[in-house]
Amino acid sequence: MEAKSGYKAVSKFIITSPYKVRPVADLVRRKPYPEAMALLEAMPHKGAKLVGKTVRSAAFNALGRNKKLDEDMLYIRDILIDDGPRLKRVWFRARGRADMLLKRLCHITVVVDEMSAVKAGN
Repeated sequence: MEAKSGYKAVSKFIITSPYKVRPVADLVRRKPYPEAMALLEAMPHKGAKLVGKTVRSAAFNALGRNKKLDEDMLYIRDILIDDGPRLKRVWFRARGRADMLLKRLCHITVVVDEMSAVKAGN
């Protein structure tokens, strides 16, 4: 049997640490789309806004490709927060020394799917 792939959206090279975004993603993983968006809009974190934009994009991809779907029929199947490249900046210190300042980047991948796919699998 072949598993359905779902609808995906990817945000790349986001200038924030994956360490800060992963707890936000953990809260909305496997939740229905309306509930997840309500949670993300109520959270004060920068990562919540970034994850919310990617979740909304994945949902719009699903709704645009399948006209039979409704927002209430979607759920967040998977969210991946991957490390991106690191921007290296010189941080000047006392006595002519220097440290490296690493600005971490992340990639956010969101996959949404239909609710009926979950119920049929159980």
